Amino acid sequence: MREWRLLLVALVATVAAAGCGSSDQTRVTITIRRGSPFREAADSLAAHGVVEHPRLFGFYAARRGLDRNIRYGTYLIRRGSGWNEVLNALQQGQGIISRVTIPEGWPIWDILPTLSKALEVPMESLEVAVRDTLQLQRVGAPLGTETLEGYLFPDTYDFPGRATARQAVDLMVHRFEQVWKADWNARLTELKMSRHQILTLASIVEKEVRRESERPLVAAVYSNRLRIRMPLQADPTVQYAQKKRPGRVLYRDLKVDSPYNTYRRVGLPPGPIASPGLASIEAALFPADVPYRFFVAHPDGHHEFRTTYGEHLAAIEMVRAAARSEEVARRDRQVREQAELDSALRAVGLPRSTIDSVTKKRP
Repeated sequence: MREWRLLLVALVATVAAAGCGSSDQTRVTITIRRGSPFREAADSLAAHGVVEHPRLFGFYAARRGLDRNIRYGTYLIRRGSGWNEVLNALQQGQGIISRVTIPEGWPIWDILPTLSKALEVPMESLEVAVRDTLQLQRVGAPLGTETLEGYLFPDTYDFPGRATARQAVDLMVHRFEQVWKADWNARLTELKMSRHQILTLASIVEKEVRRESERPLVAAVYSNRLRIRMPLQADPTVQYAQKKRPGRVLYRDLKVDSPYNTYRRVGLPPGPIASPGLASIEAALFPADVPYRFFVAHPDGHHEFRTTYGEHLAAIEMVRAAARSEEVARRDRQVREQAELDSALRAVGLPRSTIDSVTKKRP
């Protein structure tokens, strides 16, 4: 009985101190798993600094009948929240968010299905939202631009529960506007390019590059080609025209009749082909000061950069020769490993049929 009285006194003191919360405005993300007991939720709240005494918090919730029927999900909760505020949020689902990550280089046809699934909003609503003329005017897209392709900034978003398609798109466009630096507008004047054109160039760089250090170099190649009115000949723009995934571009692909086919048309395509990240935007604004006009990719994705077409042809042959050499080495390694495995299996006395069965399963 005495222990219960002490617990009750401690509970009253703690509730008096924690009931009104504090001035801490820091927000933390907490996930309450479906089917998990309230004790687990209390421990998670304590681990993130929202409550200091999880057992007392659980006892208080139980006494008020608020430890059941809580809504599961990911919450964004202020650390300074009082206990009653936290319990009401868990009961009513206030502060539930949907965390969605949009990778750099995703085109709009990858972004929208991801948002639709995560936010449980119809694809049709999202398609309307990304074609909103007011949003297009807001970002300064040129007349005739059909969608917000390139302006949905790639990042991790915490969308509020029950966010609408328009709210989601507005948040992503707002993030882009936050990332765009005011002094970059002066740089646009220096380059004699619009923001839309820079985003278009940045999106091509984003799709071409695997190594961070090569972004300014790839941007320089395309900038140099634009300056001399040389076709960009960018494979990602052809893939975008055909809505194809990254991969090898075949000769027949280059014949596609599209303003995005930069093999057949000089200059930039009409607009971005994906959502570029900050590094690619900066590379497009500040390309490397190099004379390169050509590059060719190795199988691992890094590039050889050259200035003249003759040098470019030699680089292509070098890359092909290196690829052939690597393929021969790979096959030799596989044969050697196969022989070592056969030898090891024979050494332990396995019958031939078993050895054949094991080795056939190897790639």
